[in-house]
Amino acid sequence: MLNYHRAFGVYAVIYKESDLLVIHKGSGPYINRYDLPGGSLESGEGLLEAVVRETKEETGMTAAVKKQIRVIDFKLPWQWKDFTHVHHTAVFYAAEATGELHIPEQFTGQDARRAEWVSIHNLSIKNSSPLVMQAVKLLLSSELPLETIVYSEWEIKEESFQEGDQGIR
Repeated sequence: MLNYHRAFGVYAVIYKESDLLVIHKGSGPYINRYDLPGGSLESGEGLLEAVVRETKEETGMTAAVKKQIRVIDFKLPWQWKDFTHVHHTAVFYAAEATGELHIPEQFTGQDARRAEWVSIHNLSIKNSSPLVMQAVKLLLSSELPLETIVYSEWEIKEESFQEGDQGIR
């Protein structure tokens, strides 16, 4: 029997020249992949407040949100606690960022190891989360799907990013 963990989060799509601002994920179903800055809301927090806070915590940069892009959702297999799958609902925001990248402070619940700007041409399903892949699709075609995106198979990457990966640039 399928048992879905429901995850909800807000995410910043921050793009300059041909680079997308991404984080290195340290836990969860997207571990050891690139992901968008963002995450869950804290108690009483609004969507906009959360995406600005999460971007600051995970990248060190201040997000200036320009607009809400859309809500998208994904389903994929993930063995965690008593769950067999995750159903992730994500609100995307277009934003600009100011400030300098820094290594995120590590605290309970922090799942970002570091942040960097990556060319959208170097992002693929092999190294990125579904959120990143949909952000790339949006940047290249200005479209996002209406339907739930289902990944019937999903690889949890046990190995971390390459040793030579500098992280912040």
